[in-house]
Amino acid sequence: MAVTTFAAIDIGSYEVSMKIFEMSKRIGFREINDVRYQLQLGRGTYAAGRLEMETVNELCEILNDFKRMMADFGVESWRACATSSLRELENPTIILEQIYQRTGIRVEILSNAEQHFLGYKSIAAIESGFKKAIQKGTAILDIGGGNLQVSLFDKDALVLTQSLRMGSVRIRERLKELEKTTPHYDGLVEEFIRNDLMSFQRLYLKEKEVSNLILMGDFLTDTIFRKKPGENMISRAEFLEKYEDIMNRSEYDLAETMGLEPEYAALIVPNMVIIRNFMEIFKAEALWIPGVSLLDGIAYDYAEKNKYLKSIHNFENDILVASRNIARRYSSGKNHINGTTELALSIFDSTKKIHGMGKRERLLLQIAVLLHDCGKYISMGDVAECSYQIIMATEIIGLSTEERQVIASAVRYNTREFGCYEEINRETGMNRENYLLTAKLAAILRLANAMDRSHYQKVSGLSVTLKDRTLSLVVDSARDVSLELGLLKDKTAFFEEVFGIRLVMKRKRRG
Repeated sequence: MAVTTFAAIDIGSYEVSMKIFEMSKRIGFREINDVRYQLQLGRGTYAAGRLEMETVNELCEILNDFKRMMADFGVESWRACATSSLRELENPTIILEQIYQRTGIRVEILSNAEQHFLGYKSIAAIESGFKKAIQKGTAILDIGGGNLQVSLFDKDALVLTQSLRMGSVRIRERLKELEKTTPHYDGLVEEFIRNDLMSFQRLYLKEKEVSNLILMGDFLTDTIFRKKPGENMISRAEFLEKYEDIMNRSEYDLAETMGLEPEYAALIVPNMVIIRNFMEIFKAEALWIPGVSLLDGIAYDYAEKNKYLKSIHNFENDILVASRNIARRYSSGKNHINGTTELALSIFDSTKKIHGMGKRERLLLQIAVLLHDCGKYISMGDVAECSYQIIMATEIIGLSTEERQVIASAVRYNTREFGCYEEINRETGMNRENYLLTAKLAAILRLANAMDRSHYQKVSGLSVTLKDRTLSLVVDSARDVSLELGLLKDKTAFFEEVFGIRLVMKRKRRG
């Protein structure tokens, strides 16, 4: 039985951690080592947008220690990820290059959406509990140093995910001077986060019922809520009792009791205030604390992609559901989107030999179709630009910033003239590979969208045949499609230029 040893590294706001796993098709994956170093990276990032040289030196020393451990365990593959601790630096590229030159480890900065997608994949690793929980309305609170992510599930599908800038380290940095002036720090924290909580509740929780509340975050599991046997459920009464006990203790008392440095104990109050407020918002009677982390999600993702396990949950569908909810928020036409999606995917699937794109690119095309009209919510006169700005400003769970930019650009150039690489690179910083991908997706989107220009879904069937670099599109419709076929001619030149084929369009003969 072939066994792979894999290491997951997380460079977080208040600690740098690594877990080593063994993986095989028989066992799936299992943890064999867990090591953590406390390091306050978030303090410099959130306060000044930069890291002191001493902090960078310490980070590199920790990563070199990890490399030695990986060698001892015979690690074959690894993935090192950073979150908001590096994401919010003014110039993270310089720090990443320093880390690579001094440790040989390439660190990947996760977008917020990627980070929390992996975070909830870690809960999926506890398959029975996760599958059972999300059949009913379930909220996942993932509390980090910089941000809080709230994800809502219902009937096995992700229906909402939203990031709030109220992580424990960020709150601590903003309020540490004011804390000295009040004996009730918890009240100060509550006032500080109240407006964001009220806005979240008003905008996103209409008619949504939540039965289960799942709590994530290494800091919480390792300090406030020690792991205990069983499912690690904490009742509302148990939580409130613990809450009162913590609020009546000093930082130094908490630090001594929990074996922490005082600066880490200072993060406990913000965490507890956040949890209590969300328990009230959701009227939750209990918390499930599965005791998993981003590291488990990174390992789960690697095992899934390398076929060491087969997930019981369809994560790709979560990305699509989240995108549909965004489209619904901006009142996009459901029937037009459904019709255009079928046409776009038919063209994509029939031209695989030419475009060379795979499953992930197909998903990006679907999302581009879902969101291509969202800009009409803001302006009917400049739909392309407004759609681009909406997509770039909206987190889509599971997508990197680069993938979101590809989608937004494909939507922008659905109706705009597609510029040369130098022009688009100058404006967006997009690399050459993503520029070419954008061109391919935009070419397919243009063609599919034009085939439902009237929004009447006149095309009942589409036959796509590729032969000798000629693509024949035969449209089946019982209605007059003169408008659609006429507009298709305007899209032909760009499609032929991008894919290097000849495009022939005609209507199916009816008896």
